[in-house]
Amino acid sequence: MDRALPGPSGEDERIVLSLLNSVDDGAQSQRRIAEELGIALGLVNAYLKRCIKKGLVKVSQAPARRYAYYLTPKGFAEKSRLTVEYLSSSFSFFRQAKADCAQVLQLAKAQHFQNMVLCGRSDLAEIAMLSAVDCGVSIVAIVDEHAGDTRFVGVQVVSSYDRVAIPFDAVMITDVANPSRAFDEAVRLYGPCRVLAPSLLGLNLPERQDAAQ
Repeated sequence: MDRALPGPSGEDERIVLSLLNSVDDGAQSQRRIAEELGIALGLVNAYLKRCIKKGLVKVSQAPARRYAYYLTPKGFAEKSRLTVEYLSSSFSFFRQAKADCAQVLQLAKAQHFQNMVLCGRSDLAEIAMLSAVDCGVSIVAIVDEHAGDTRFVGVQVVSSYDRVAIPFDAVMITDVANPSRAFDEAVRLYGPCRVLAPSLLGLNLPERQDAAQ
């Protein structure tokens, strides 16, 4: 799964846990950490500064004007605490996400949406891709403005909808960081009837779709 894990206490602790895991695994540059977590370099910089200020991460000068990052004892303790919280909630998250994604994809199939694009590279996107196989729906690409052109679980990841190479019928929101913005942008481009989202994102779809029409 993606290293940026869904956390029990929201996006903030999710990123902190992923960052601490990355540092503990030996990532020695902010760019490398950003690539592993699939988030913007500027966001990594901001979170690293916060972790250093809290005493979770230590930074030291390395050759060639680089920096090396290490977990402090306090950082190891915080990583353990966040991991326990994640493990206690991950099963319930997966179960709810899988059920929600299956419901959305069954609705898509009933509306004859065969090729779909996911908006947002995340663990939710990975669960949606697993559910799509069961539902007979094809995920042709993932749009994520922060990820750049790459691949995720074998699917093309692009930075914008106009870079999707294969024609698609609808968009499914899997952006867990800012689902409201992702939904509104997709509706602006493709209309409310072609944009779907799992209920766990809390988007109040009927109200939003009525407002968009």
